[in-house]
Amino acid sequence: MDRVSGVCRFGGVVSAVRTRTGRSRRRVTGPSQAAEDMPETPRRGLGAILVLACILVYHNCLYCGFVFDDISAIKENRDLRPQTPISNIFLNDFWGTPIHKEQSHKSYRPLTVLTFRWNYAVHGLQPAGYHLVNLLLHALVSLLYYRVCAMFLPEFASFVAAILFAVHPIHSEAVTGVVGRAEMLSSLFFLGALLCYARAATRRRYTDWRYVAACTACVGIAMLCKEQGITITAVCVVYELFVAQKRRGNNTGRSWFEYWGKGGWGCACGEAARRVATVCCATLALLAARLHVMGAQLPVFTRFDNPAGAALPPARHLTFAYLPALNAWLLTLPEALCCDWTMGTVALLRSWRDPRNLATFALATTLIAGAIHALRTRCSALSMGLALLVLPFLPASNLFFPVGFVVAERVLYMPSMGWCLLVAHGWRLVAKKRAKLAAAALIFLLMAFSAKTYVRNWDWKTEYSIFASGLKVNRNNAKLYNNVGHALEAEGKYAEALEFFKTAVNVQPDDVGAHINVGRTFNHLGRYQEAEDAYVKAKSLLPKAKPGESYQARIAPNHLNVFLNLANLISKNATRLEEADMLYRQAISMRADYTQAYINRGDILIKLNRTKEAQEVYERALLYDSGNPDIYYNLGVVLLEQGKASQALAYLDKALELEPEHEQALLNSAILLQELGAADLRHLARQRLLKLLDKDATNERVHFNLGMVCMDEGDAECAERWFRAAVHLKPDFRSALFNLALLLADRRRPLEAAPFLKQLVRHHPDHVKALVLLGDIYINSVKDLDAAESCYRRILELEPDNVQALHNLCVVAVERGKLGVAEECLARAAALAPHEHYIQRHLAVVRARRAAAAPAPRAASPASPASPASPASPASPAAGAEVRARWNYIPQQPPDPHEADPS
Repeated sequence: MDRVSGVCRFGGVVSAVRTRTGRSRRRVTGPSQAAEDMPETPRRGLGAILVLACILVYHNCLYCGFVFDDISAIKENRDLRPQTPISNIFLNDFWGTPIHKEQSHKSYRPLTVLTFRWNYAVHGLQPAGYHLVNLLLHALVSLLYYRVCAMFLPEFASFVAAILFAVHPIHSEAVTGVVGRAEMLSSLFFLGALLCYARAATRRRYTDWRYVAACTACVGIAMLCKEQGITITAVCVVYELFVAQKRRGNNTGRSWFEYWGKGGWGCACGEAARRVATVCCATLALLAARLHVMGAQLPVFTRFDNPAGAALPPARHLTFAYLPALNAWLLTLPEALCCDWTMGTVALLRSWRDPRNLATFALATTLIAGAIHALRTRCSALSMGLALLVLPFLPASNLFFPVGFVVAERVLYMPSMGWCLLVAHGWRLVAKKRAKLAAAALIFLLMAFSAKTYVRNWDWKTEYSIFASGLKVNRNNAKLYNNVGHALEAEGKYAEALEFFKTAVNVQPDDVGAHINVGRTFNHLGRYQEAEDAYVKAKSLLPKAKPGESYQARIAPNHLNVFLNLANLISKNATRLEEADMLYRQAISMRADYTQAYINRGDILIKLNRTKEAQEVYERALLYDSGNPDIYYNLGVVLLEQGKASQALAYLDKALELEPEHEQALLNSAILLQELGAADLRHLARQRLLKLLDKDATNERVHFNLGMVCMDEGDAECAERWFRAAVHLKPDFRSALFNLALLLADRRRPLEAAPFLKQLVRHHPDHVKALVLLGDIYINSVKDLDAAESCYRRILELEPDNVQALHNLCVVAVERGKLGVAEECLARAAALAPHEHYIQRHLAVVRARRAAAAPAPRAASPASPASPASPASPASPAAGAEVRARWNYIPQQPPDPHEADPS
């Protein structure tokens, strides 16, 4: 055997000639060939520096929260919750929407979502854990990228490329934004696939099919992390044609063009053809499966997401052609970074005279010249740098199909690998001639990039900071103004938020969402007429239906919220409930799968006392979203209104099965369990209430209902403790104040009960039961007859026919010794309630006392002087009976599930 191929460590390929004595010598065909074909082994020390650089530059991301797309992908995505079947991850898109639905973004990334689910299982919704995983993934990708660069560049030049990649500011969105994990996971397997393919292609007459299989597996995994990952197949083809085959061509002594064009291909590339065919066929199968999952449908985007996609030629084509140049500029000079480039951020190029066309021409010229130069010089670094720069960017370029954004910085994570490789290659060439200049330029670039990245990470700390930073760059993007307004609105700063929403309307007058935001903020500020006017304006901007065209394909689902907001506003007026119902029906007619409209319409129907119809509406909503816990909860509410407690509890339990943290279902199911009265059910009610307490210890209703459970169990001390906690949290809590006072009075502690009753009457002067109990305490314990009389007279002002208050007012007269007034009062009470025996009995007592108090007629005896009158004896047993204020003990029932604070 005269010659075999040698394998470079870390996946590089070198050609070697082995002599019969076992010695080998490297074949060098040009002055720079040794450097290109024999990359040095990356050193572990340089790898450690890479990891350290990632940590130093990105450690502040650990202090950032969930912002922007993280809210939808993490906080609101039910696929992360442990109670959701793990199979849902493979049925839904990245945001948790079933991928077959029209409103789905069709972004199928189940493996990325699976890592989010693992994060959630470990530490819930604590952002630091998610950011830590992203930081570690970026460090791992940087190390793997260093290893890939070593196949095309010498050791230190490879390190330069890798460290530029590690600290590049364009990666801040991918690393610091949690959803950017999709880019890093996909890149990890993207690079893994390239390394596996390089190992498979190291020998001339032999293919290690294990590495081909591993390469194919990595392609599939990369694609399941993010769609861009599939482009690695094209990169592998470029590697085979322009790197692996070039090195084989070097053995002939001819130029590579001659070798490739004059028969060398058939001689040397039989194995290469099989490798390429295998990987390409596997990729086509993966692509077909991906299209099948999407239902062979592209996602629907509005003109606000990507204005050029809705523009007419030539503006559409000129703008799309310009966008790669804009992305290339962001890679080269990442100074003006922004989290959102939609709407009016990039003005459309409407004619050939637009000077920005020069940037398009310059980029195209540069890429073509670079490709020709790579072919002529047989430069592996240049060939692979261009491939890594261009090919991963193509799916997001808008050149083949429109995407849902104009520019997205995180999609440049993969293309930046090509940019860094090209810059490192150019730096190496400069360093050969001007070493000091190259070193100074490198140090400056690394320091500038690192500082920019570190500062940029802080922008992702809060919703307000990230969108406010965007406004410093893009002043023509209404979405940024809207999002700053949302951040202020979440903090309760409605007046400030309104100014940003109004600015969004001025920047983009046809933005439906901006008008909706203005209306909602007016509503928060109590300016209801202005809110209604804003909603009506937003409604008028919705696209009109066209014959033969699906309406739902022409409108963003969130724009239909105008119907919900307007209906919610006018439903505050009980006379306009029918009008609100009409708005919900209109929204449903536009999108039959608009489940939120069904949910809200059901609430209106309940208010209209059409519970049967509300039940039908909720059941219809389940046809479109059978996994929505809110629908099951509302069905439980409807059945509760119909008096079907057991069925209502079943639906509430179903809501909790789908979302164990559903607060309303937890609270109201606990109340129902308590009302059913069984000891085991009370135990379950207590568990659910305590679970709510763990989530929010400031919820006064939870404390109150825990007190009611203790009352049912006969544990007065426990009940008192929970009632006091509820009153402490909400001093005007009607039910808690009354039940606490009632409990203290029953435990013979009336003087402790009195302050709570006074507090209750101060906040709720019409609370009749509290006035009755307070009056009883004033009579029997405090002996303050004036205060008691005031309580009873207040009751009679509220309820002139209140027999109990009238009777107790009569008792006040008895205590004062005004028996005549008392008799007249009791007679009136007896007339109002002839069947109340205690009133008749007390009336008899008063009459007996009056009779006994009258002076008895005496026969005058002339012989003896009149003796002093002796105390009158009772005329009847009733004359000695005690007349007391009557307090009927009426247990306070738990709050109704539909009332915020029942009496």
